[in-house]
Amino acid sequence: MGKFVALHRYLLDHEIIREQEVVEPGFADFTHLYSAHTPRYATAVWDGSLSRKEERRMGLPWSKSLAIRSRLAVQGTINAGLMALQDGLAGNLAGGTHHAMPDYGEGFCVYNDVAVAIRVLKQAMWVKNVLVIDCDVHQGNGTAEIFRDDDSVFTFSIHGEKNYPFKKPPSSLDIGLPDQTGDKEYLNTLTEAIDSIFDQFTPDLVFYLAGIDPLESDHFGRLSLTKQGLREREFLVISSVAERNIPLTLLLSGGYAPSVRETAEAHAIMYRAAKEIWKNRL
Repeated sequence: MGKFVALHRYLLDHEIIREQEVVEPGFADFTHLYSAHTPRYATAVWDGSLSRKEERRMGLPWSKSLAIRSRLAVQGTINAGLMALQDGLAGNLAGGTHHAMPDYGEGFCVYNDVAVAIRVLKQAMWVKNVLVIDCDVHQGNGTAEIFRDDDSVFTFSIHGEKNYPFKKPPSSLDIGLPDQTGDKEYLNTLTEAIDSIFDQFTPDLVFYLAGIDPLESDHFGRLSLTKQGLREREFLVISSVAERNIPLTLLLSGGYAPSVRETAEAHAIMYRAAKEIWKNRL
């Protein structure tokens, strides 16, 4: 949990963002949560009535602070989606909790903020077609499951094939990589995939889940990206969206570097890249 505070501080201290650019979210409405989650589950998280089994599956012990943080994070992603549509680029300094299913949480994910945000924006007629680019090392199983039968949402996941989750519902496009995949193979594969997606799908908005867990130093990743490879990934994804003039929402997703400081620094690479790319566009 410490990485969220550390990242916020790091981005401000290194003048990647300014204090006046940070908008604090309120709580996501339950009616919005119900767009992607069952009322039973959404309210059980809030009132603490999850079973022990559900807590174990979620991977986090329930607390009121966890419930509060989860609702705030969802609203942060909704806000970032709206702001991206208005300004071209926005991000949530949290979010990307892509393992959460309609009726349960798993893999340290409570609510699926991306799914809720997409449903809310679609219901309000802000968008029709949405692309999810998920570069977390773990497949976005919750997002894939929620949008399984929705052709207006293209879910793309590039991940470790043998890594968690072991049951992977099909995304619109899944690319499973072998353990120890390094920079060159990863980036070549990602480049081809993004080009292919944009050849067949034109989104009104892109959500980018920029997990840093493909790094070779990550506790759970098992891929072998260097920090330079991660930088190149961020420039590749963000530039690919920017050059097509599509609004982009940035989300953190997973990252488990050896220390909180290193985790925050790695997450900040995405924001550095976004700032540089957008500065050159203005």
